[in-house]
Amino acid sequence: MTFEDLTPIGTEAGKLLKARGQSIAVVDGATGGLISAALLAMPGASAYFRGGGVIYTLKGRRMVLGHEPGSLRGLTSATEAYALAQARLIRARYESDWGVAETGAAGPGVHPLGVASGTSAAAIVGPGYEAAMIVETGHDDRLANMIAFTRNALELLVSGLNAA
Repeated sequence: MTFEDLTPIGTEAGKLLKARGQSIAVVDGATGGLISAALLAMPGASAYFRGGGVIYTLKGRRMVLGHEPGSLRGLTSATEAYALAQARLIRARYESDWGVAETGAAGPGVHPLGVASGTSAAAIVGPGYEAAMIVETGHDDRLANMIAFTRNALELLVSGLNAA
């Protein structure tokens, strides 16, 4: 699978958001910006895409999410609870209808916090709707993991948009 395989899913999400007149903000973690890129691949994305950021450090997280120091203490990377917290924060920070977040360990090797390579959690938060999902690829291929994590997040988003 390649990035080009992800753009139809991003386009589907974009069309749903655009048709509803809704907006989205994104926190990319181990996806390295691929969720945002897939959502921005559709012409006219400025109608629904508010912004976001790639969070790779604690300092970066605070800068992108604007949360109070210590407010995420006790939450662990690559968990549904942490992904949901980030999705809520990015949604509020950008005053968007929807927030999507991904947190994981693309590899190779073990994440500094002990998360197994190939593990990711994605979450979406929207009007009256929240969902999260973990994906485990079982391998160390960094790029393949990033693509799998992005696909998981985008499919969760499309599913949530269709269900809400």
